Amino acid sequence: MRIIPAIDLRGGRVVRLRQGDFARVREFDHDPTALAERYVNAGAEWIHVVDLDGARAGTPLQTEAVARIARTGARVQAGGGARTLADVEWLLAVGASRVVVGSVAVREPATFVAWLDALGADRLCLAIDLRVAPDGAWRPAIDAWQSSSDADAHALIDRFAAAGLRHALSTNVARDGMREGPSLELYRELASRWPALEWIASGGVRDYADVAALRDTGVAACVAGSALLDGTLALEEIARCSRAA
Repeated sequence: MRIIPAIDLRGGRVVRLRQGDFARVREFDHDPTALAERYVNAGAEWIHVVDLDGARAGTPLQTEAVARIARTGARVQAGGGARTLADVEWLLAVGASRVVVGSVAVREPATFVAWLDALGADRLCLAIDLRVAPDGAWRPAIDAWQSSSDADAHALIDRFAAAGLRHALSTNVARDGMREGPSLELYRELASRWPALEWIASGGVRDYADVAALRDTGVAACVAGSALLDGTLALEEIARCSRAA
């Protein structure tokens, strides 16, 4: 199971949000490109870049940063603001290897299926970010997690898997940026129910013990943001996990 470092961008700066709340933001004194180079030198093959401004605006706004990070040699998985096929194609054109799509996939599943057909499964990653609803069901969070959908997450994943989806990322919004550990039961369920998908766990990773626990759930990779920035997850673990894979 690989560790994918995350670089979240707001106003060109590296930040982390708590539970997707733009009012609870931590800024880090890192140049995004230099940070990406640091991760690449530590053995990262992929970097997960989140355009928080674009996610709120509904269109990618950090494409220059994506291009610079791609030039470090990392393969970039870019998310935030991709609402049209033109948005996706533009992110791919500037250097992203894969584009993360969430809100459009939840709202317009037929559109996402068409994109899978047009671009191929390796160019897209479904983001199925989840909140627990009052009735106890998992519901997708959309629009930079500022709202929730009543869509049936399981039915959506079934539809996309049948259409050829290969890569899927899921975050328990309540755990993101909270340093409370990942939602192991959620990822165990996802990997068990849809074993053909390469699941990426996101949110809650604190240290290598969490990485090891996630590996046992069957996910293919995990995203690490705050843990790498704070140093509670050592950079050396990036290469260690890559070798193990």
